[in-house]
Amino acid sequence: MFLKKVALVSALAVLSGTAVSACEISARVSVVGNEFPAIQTVGAEAKACSGAEVSTNLTKDHQSINVPGMQGNPAEYTSAIIANSSIVALMNEDVIRPLDDLVAKHGANLQSSQLIKIGGKVMAVAFMANAQHLMYRKDILDQIGVEPPKTYEDMIAAAKMIRDQGIMQNPIGGAYASGWNLAQEFNNMFLGYGGSHFKDGSAAPNVNSDAGVKALNMMKELSAYMNPDFLTHDSNATNAEYRAGNIALLNMWGSRAASQTTTDGVTDAVKNGHAIAGPMTVGGGSIPASTLWWDGWTVAKNISDEEAEATFVAMSNGIRPELMGNETIRTQAVWLIDGYTPTDAAIGVFEAAKMGTIPYPMLPYMGLMHSALGNELSDFMQGKESAEQALADVEAAYIAAAKEKGFLN
Repeated sequence: MFLKKVALVSALAVLSGTAVSACEISARVSVVGNEFPAIQTVGAEAKACSGAEVSTNLTKDHQSINVPGMQGNPAEYTSAIIANSSIVALMNEDVIRPLDDLVAKHGANLQSSQLIKIGGKVMAVAFMANAQHLMYRKDILDQIGVEPPKTYEDMIAAAKMIRDQGIMQNPIGGAYASGWNLAQEFNNMFLGYGGSHFKDGSAAPNVNSDAGVKALNMMKELSAYMNPDFLTHDSNATNAEYRAGNIALLNMWGSRAASQTTTDGVTDAVKNGHAIAGPMTVGGGSIPASTLWWDGWTVAKNISDEEAEATFVAMSNGIRPELMGNETIRTQAVWLIDGYTPTDAAIGVFEAAKMGTIPYPMLPYMGLMHSALGNELSDFMQGKESAEQALADVEAAYIAAAKEKGFLN
């Protein structure tokens, strides 16, 4: 299951380190994963191993290629870097192997909190925690005389003031790109309103509800203060808007926090005004409108034992405790690695854990729900149909997919 929130908070503050020997491998390693800085570091450090080739394919399209790339025999990829959402698809397709034997042989530097167990077996090794939370321009909020928003209602009020005072026309940013990103923003808001994606104890959908309607209406209200092209803006595009000084308030991934103002072209105003806070609540609720995540790596099933061992050794090198002595690397993420000490960039994720943020549902059919949401919500956001109709479309699409996969009769 997902790391318990209490264990997560304690794991983030561990202060120790151990030594490892030089990384030598004797079989090929091929890695697929996302492309943000922390994962790029893991990939680069895995490639530092000698003795055999280590290749990486780090791309924003990783979720569409990791399952096909691991279904062959032998698998194209020997490891997929995943999160607590995307491991479900790999488990459903039976393309990753248990790691207990490799942990026993090569896992001396791993903490117990890093071992992701499903059905009693270690199926992944986690290396960082993540959550979406508030990032904002403190200088802009000071200019209008308001505190950082703690609720989405506060965010809208601040955005209206910023617009009315002629400071920015579209001061809110959000990763609302049609598809996965839009669905994730719904998930955050839906949970913040107290929603539950499925009926108790079953795979039956439960999003066409009061919480679902409220979540969509809040998203629509927020979008009125976003760039008109918000349905094309993923995390990269949203961050580019922020770095260019076009937005002042955004809900963004903690994994992006450290690099938010360090890339080329960021204005001095953005650098000097940038600030981070915890996730916001919505609708008077106390649970943040966000989700708690881990990122980690797996080892493919359809490869030789020699390749599996080489992959485990190389990927372990990519998350070895010594890396936490590198200040640049240490600031890239909220690492779940022995020796990590928190940085200012970690504030938002720490707050998410302390506030009781709900972990992203790690259920075998959640991926189908996420896809249905991503495919069906754009029409509502464009004003083409009602919230109720959009959610009915989501449930119909999900039910069809769940029946095909055998989750529903």
